[in-house]
Amino acid sequence: MDERMADLAYSAGWAMVRHAPESAGRAVFQRLADRSWRARDAGTRGLERNLRRLLGPGATDARTRALSRAGMRSYMRYYYEMFRLPAMGEEYILDRTRATGIDVLEKHIRSGRGVVAALPHMGNWDHAGAWITLNGIPLTTVAQRLRPESLFQRFTAYRESLGMEVLPLTGGGSSTVGTLARRLRGGGLVCLLADRDVNGGGLEVEFFGESARVPSGPAALALNTGAALMPVSLWYDGPYWNIRVHEEIPVAGGGTRSERVQATTQELVRVFEGAIAEHPEDWHMLQPVFSSDHERDRASRGRAGATAAPGAAERGGAGTPARNERNG
Repeated sequence: MDERMADLAYSAGWAMVRHAPESAGRAVFQRLADRSWRARDAGTRGLERNLRRLLGPGATDARTRALSRAGMRSYMRYYYEMFRLPAMGEEYILDRTRATGIDVLEKHIRSGRGVVAALPHMGNWDHAGAWITLNGIPLTTVAQRLRPESLFQRFTAYRESLGMEVLPLTGGGSSTVGTLARRLRGGGLVCLLADRDVNGGGLEVEFFGESARVPSGPAALALNTGAALMPVSLWYDGPYWNIRVHEEIPVAGGGTRSERVQATTQELVRVFEGAIAEHPEDWHMLQPVFSSDHERDRASRGRAGATAAPGAAERGGAGTPARNERNG
């Protein structure tokens, strides 16, 4: 799918899903999930590689496949609800949300202390953002740039319509980091997805017993601004959306600044491990997370480049499928 077609497809999805009966829409997206799962497409294979780390070396193929099917259905549920969310009324969103630990986050915000809410790719992030803004707490987040730019602008406008301030993950330069710091010093809420390194500048941590790379941003912002670093996990329970705000992770003391950020990030990942292990089917991680997978992909790209015909890389531009991922 080229960039123009990707933009048209998402535009059509938003229009159709908002107006179609909910039961029919959910059924269609579940069928799409099952089709991807049966075909074991690239996304399903990536999800299964990640789930095997969670399940451990004793996991059977049958167990992994069963969990990946549930995972793909949860993932496509996210997309259905993302398209549908603007048509959901405020009462619908509020009535179907169950939240725990939010009182502590609210207390920090009321006292003027900023909060860095760090999340793994679980459940429905867009819904959680809409829910918190409906409860009177504005938030700032970052989003990975998509191709084409018109699609990125469409996603940004959509999230801003839900009450979020959206900054670009790339292309914003130091201004993005500076804006996040200002929001936190002003007692605001900054929400960041934090279980996958997108731009290659992440930290090496232990994650489910293996080396993985994750962003350093949440811990660094908490260290620089004095904001509370609070992990948040999201999952589904039948028709309900669940939000859990975990206890604050204190910034590690002692050592150099980089050592403190490293140690704090490792503690954050430990909380992510527990949350994901409790609701593994709602961990929407289809991309490489673990260092060995990144290395395998780099080696694969290197082999492909070595055998490609001259000019192949140049021809690959517009024909390369757009990576339409959730907020980095």
